[in-house]
Amino acid sequence: MAFIRVSSPHTRSANTTSGVMAQVLLATIPGLAALTAFFGPGSLINVALACALAVGFEAGILWLRKRPVMFYLRDLSALVTAVLLGLALPPYCPWWVVVVGIFFAIVVAKHLYGGLGYNPFNPAMVGYVVLLISFPLEMTQWATPAGALADGQSLPGIGDALAKVFAGVPLDGYASATALETLQQRGGQTVADLYSSAPIFASGRWAGNGWEWVNLAFLAGGVYLLYKKVFTWHAPVAMLTALGVLAILFYDNGSSNSAGSPVFHWLSGATMLGAFFIVTDPVTSAVSTKGRLIYGAAIGVLVFVIRTWGNYPDAVAFAVLLMNFAAPFIDYYTVPRTYGHSKAPRSTAKRGK
Repeated sequence: MAFIRVSSPHTRSANTTSGVMAQVLLATIPGLAALTAFFGPGSLINVALACALAVGFEAGILWLRKRPVMFYLRDLSALVTAVLLGLALPPYCPWWVVVVGIFFAIVVAKHLYGGLGYNPFNPAMVGYVVLLISFPLEMTQWATPAGALADGQSLPGIGDALAKVFAGVPLDGYASATALETLQQRGGQTVADLYSSAPIFASGRWAGNGWEWVNLAFLAGGVYLLYKKVFTWHAPVAMLTALGVLAILFYDNGSSNSAGSPVFHWLSGATMLGAFFIVTDPVTSAVSTKGRLIYGAAIGVLVFVIRTWGNYPDAVAFAVLLMNFAAPFIDYYTVPRTYGHSKAPRSTAKRGK
């Protein structure tokens, strides 16, 4: 009989998988509320549809694998994946985009590798990147936020939103560039000129209309999870610090070559959603304290590099997946010390003993 060799001391945590997942779902509510307030009910539709599809795909694949369906559905991991993907998708994207994204997230990225705990890549980010590469038009058409709408326009109601998602009925003022896209495509404008001329910055002081409040809402949810000790501070703080340091170095006093201020990068795009809800995934990230610091900092560097010099304005998903590749390598060189020893037996690990 084979025994799992785990270093002592051994503790029993009161946190169950379903309990942790429920806390994560609860923490996403402020961000979802902010998205709804500034962009209308599109994100609500995304999340609701994604959750229904995720439960269906999860149940179907568990049945095919001859696993207890209700036992695994109760851990709520499929719902967390669905909510995170639904939040990341542009509001009012076609329904079939959500179907494809959830299929790749649940069936391919999760169950193809054996299910929860065995997936090497974050399922929600796999689904998002597949959609971004396959359907760039649908994935880059963000709705115009409140505050940037033209006179006489207003956020769509639930009926108009459902008609857009399921029937493709056009919406007034539907598509507009995000703050990150506007900065990347500004031509020779300085940051000050951009803030005074671009509609997205009409009432957005730091990172565009609505975006700063959306990110602050996800930050509030992340602080709640830190308070509940769902994860440690190391990875998200390291990511935000690395992103901020690079933004300072390349800010260039807001010239036409400036990459944007640290506050702009912290409060635009999916920064806070990524830092507190994606980077902290315990399955696909590094496990040691030092490893989490390296893992989070590397993601922050990649986010800035891709945003500034790459083709994709918001780079959180690509940065996370690239570092998912590197997480086992980071763990290998940041082995936590065994209880009772002054340092990790790295030389023994290298010999394969």
